[in-house]
Amino acid sequence: MARARFPAVTLMFLIMLLFAALPALGQTAPTIGEHLSLAGAMKNPQGQGVKEVTVTVLVNGQPVPPANGEAIITDKSGSFLADFLLPAGTLPAARVEVTAVKPSWKPLAPTTLPVLPAGADNDGRPLFQAQSQFTLQRAITPAFWLAAAILILVYFLIAAELMHRTLAAMLGAVLVLFISYTAGTFNKEYFILSFPDAIHAIDMNVIFLLMGMMIIVGVLKKTGMFQWLAYQSYALARGNIFILAAILMVVTAVCSAFLDNVTTMLLMIPVTIEIAVTLKVNPLSLLIPEVFASNVGGTATLIGDPPNILIGSYANLTFMDFVTNLTIIVAVCMVLTVIYYLFWYKPAYQQAEVKDVERTIAFMAVQYRIKDKRLALKGLALLAFTIFLFIIHGVLHMEPAIAALTGAMFLLAISRVDIVEMLEHEVEWPTLIFFIALFMVIAGAEETGLIQIIAEWVRDVSGGNLTVAVIMILWVSAIASAVIDNIPFTATMLPIVAFLNSSIPGAESGILWWSLALGACLGGNGTMIGASANVVTVGLAEKAGYHISFLGYIKACFLPMLLSVALANAFLLIVTFVRPLTMSR
Repeated sequence: MARARFPAVTLMFLIMLLFAALPALGQTAPTIGEHLSLAGAMKNPQGQGVKEVTVTVLVNGQPVPPANGEAIITDKSGSFLADFLLPAGTLPAARVEVTAVKPSWKPLAPTTLPVLPAGADNDGRPLFQAQSQFTLQRAITPAFWLAAAILILVYFLIAAELMHRTLAAMLGAVLVLFISYTAGTFNKEYFILSFPDAIHAIDMNVIFLLMGMMIIVGVLKKTGMFQWLAYQSYALARGNIFILAAILMVVTAVCSAFLDNVTTMLLMIPVTIEIAVTLKVNPLSLLIPEVFASNVGGTATLIGDPPNILIGSYANLTFMDFVTNLTIIVAVCMVLTVIYYLFWYKPAYQQAEVKDVERTIAFMAVQYRIKDKRLALKGLALLAFTIFLFIIHGVLHMEPAIAALTGAMFLLAISRVDIVEMLEHEVEWPTLIFFIALFMVIAGAEETGLIQIIAEWVRDVSGGNLTVAVIMILWVSAIASAVIDNIPFTATMLPIVAFLNSSIPGAESGILWWSLALGACLGGNGTMIGASANVVTVGLAEKAGYHISFLGYIKACFLPMLLSVALANAFLLIVTFVRPLTMSR
């Protein structure tokens, strides 16, 4: 019986194998297939890469997924690379097309790519390659109008002084992100800026450069050095108020070139008021020329004025680039400043009562002496070391922020000054947060295409002519910086000037950066809200009982501002035609 069952079991087993193999018997042998390697880049009309663009590949009108199954998204440079496995015989006869989409950009219509054979891949499959560059055009979406409205709102709140500029900028940054992650979540046309992009937009070189210089100045302030400089100015003038006013302007300008001009005025104002009271003249006749000089002097260097810090960091300009290209015109403007204000305030200076000069000098020698000579020497030594690093940072490929923080930390280490005290009382956190928030607002305007449209308008109005562009940027910057704070205006202009540098013949020399620097820094002198140093000076003067109206400030400063900008205009035109400016990158 056992022998009879064995053949039956074996037969059943063979029948089961046959049924299992039947599906495979109806199929042909698997094909090797074909390998398509696709590389490309998404660019804007100016040839700059567009990141985070979603790319779709069509073969004979049908979307084909990449071999790895992942979506095709461009990287930071706008490039993308993808591989596809297609049935044998598909290429090269098939039509291969590319489409692309991104919020705030017009969709790329299906674009045909030429496909070329390239041998075989590592697995023996026939290899085909396709490569091309595509141009995307901006689209006017609701996000564009929202970003524009938020930027205008921030400017209005700052110019009208309806709230602190830090709060205005923070409000704008929050609105950009809030709208992006509410309305923009449901409709991509309302998406302005992602949080990672907002963080990436913050220029930490600017933030740490300002922080480092604030700490250095904070330590030097403890020594009484700035008050001592004011006393020395009075002693050098020997009671002659015209000479004194000229010396104070020059001292303020020089200090502002190497330190924050706002801090320079904070330290000079109390002593200047006391000197003016001693001479029985209105302190404003000395303070207004000083603050004007501080903005002029600060124009000469990378660290002298916040607009220059923004420009230098964005355009990768070195300390010596600013000194080499701007010192001459700044010196000329300083001569104009001194001469103008000596004549403008001549009636006030003639009323000065100079009595017992020697006794006054002796009193000031005691009152405004250097309080800590050892700390002063350490501070000056580290300041000189920091400036030396600024001078050579281009050779070392060192960011200016590293130089400032190195000097600040070394000074804190050897001086034994409490770093907690420095961070709490000397670092102007509202200013730093203002910059951080402003970077986000500007990034939103740039991401949605607002900045590009403004830049294209400037290019079209100038007709692509470098001379016209130089004049436009200089005067628009000057007038705008007089009406609104020159810091947010400069931040807005950075990508615009960068666009013009790449689209106007001859602009690659970098002269447009100097037009922006001169316009923003000198133009900030036009009104009391044009530059931070102006606001500080007017505020402390009023606190001491010396009021100046908005129109009164314009009367004293707007004309010399226009004259200084006119001198800068002549200088830039001479440079344009005679000696093209060069930049170290």
